[in-house]
Amino acid sequence: MQANPCNQECHNKKELELIYTVVNFGMGSKITKFAKHNGILGGTIFLGKGTVRNRILEFFDLTDIRKEIVIMISEKQTAYDVLEKLNKEFHFNKPNHGIAFSFPVLKLVGARYLKCDETDSNINDIEESRGAENKMYNAIFTIVDKGKAESVIETATKAGSTGGTIINARGSGIHETQKLFAMEIEPEKEVVLILAKKESTDAIVSSIRRDLQIDKPGNGIIFIQEVNKAYGLY
Repeated sequence: MQANPCNQECHNKKELELIYTVVNFGMGSKITKFAKHNGILGGTIFLGKGTVRNRILEFFDLTDIRKEIVIMISEKQTAYDVLEKLNKEFHFNKPNHGIAFSFPVLKLVGARYLKCDETDSNINDIEESRGAENKMYNAIFTIVDKGKAESVIETATKAGSTGGTIINARGSGIHETQKLFAMEIEPEKEVVLILAKKESTDAIVSSIRRDLQIDKPGNGIIFIQEVNKAYGLY
């Protein structure tokens, strides 16, 4: 059987990047449309809730703002080009206009427009080919039971975070099911995304871990992803 000639090139040269944008409600479709015109063929939009710290807004109880989270995957250079164009088009450099960042994808399955073959790539080889990049920010993802996300934001803020985005989700782990009248119930989850400078990450994670008792089974999980490019952070 003749090997696919593009296999070696796909595994060794194609570097994929996930673009993650958080914008005000109603802007998600505009982001995906603009990205499509600039070379990214698909994306997914999630609903979320953002948090801001402003005394006037707090007085009127308007600190929770509906957000749309858009994720898109493309080749690395295309992602960087689109991020820069998104920043210019949607003015992420201005307060409250949204944020956009990206981080590397080690393996992708199921996206035909980016996939070259069906074989498994060597993740270690991909990591090595990326080399060392100067990364200033980390993305901290915390998954907790519904109703606890605000506590995550609060304790993270005390440790130096400037805010976060809350995304609704649903869990299916072994510790996430309860029984009510002999029926198993899977409680809803909340995912909290916090972008933090690298030097602040440990303090924020330690604070969340301690206050939310993350180490206890079923209380949640935390994972951290290095950010390659970021726009709209203050």
